[in-house]
Amino acid sequence: MFQFRMKTPHTGALYDTASRLASLITAAGGYCIVNDRCDVALAVGADGVHLGQEDLPLAEARAIVGQNVLIGVSTHNLAQALEAQAGGADYIGFGPIFPTMTKGNPDPVVGLEGLREVRARVRIPIVAIGGITAKNAADVVAAGADGVAVLSAVLAAPDPKSAIAELVRIVGR
Repeated sequence: MFQFRMKTPHTGALYDTASRLASLITAAGGYCIVNDRCDVALAVGADGVHLGQEDLPLAEARAIVGQNVLIGVSTHNLAQALEAQAGGADYIGFGPIFPTMTKGNPDPVVGLEGLREVRARVRIPIVAIGGITAKNAADVVAAGADGVAVLSAVLAAPDPKSAIAELVRIVGR
């Protein structure tokens, strides 16, 4: 699964890149998720859209994309996770599990214990976010994550392809 995140005020540039990525990802047998933008996700035929806490509300997003498009919601505490589940999210992103440098103003770290607490109460898939690397991914999965989201663990690696292969091996998916 690939989540495309591009912060730009130019919808045309976002659409062009998302369209190319969606085609490549789908052809490779993957799922393409567009961050924040229901309109772009629909326009490029993406498999889903991922919403942050300050994005379009989940109910309105579902009304736009329908039932056949996945909707994920970023959550940072148990209350948000339960709200996303009750609102019909297909999965949640939860974290940050560990400190992360990829956000300018990150939410407080929830740790593995926070992940365990959410796993005990949430039935939909949980994708753990924040500071996840090959060194800690097994612990994250053991704490209840169904998957992990990574950025720096791949982009900062000397060999990104090998880093991806190692993470896939660890997560077991």
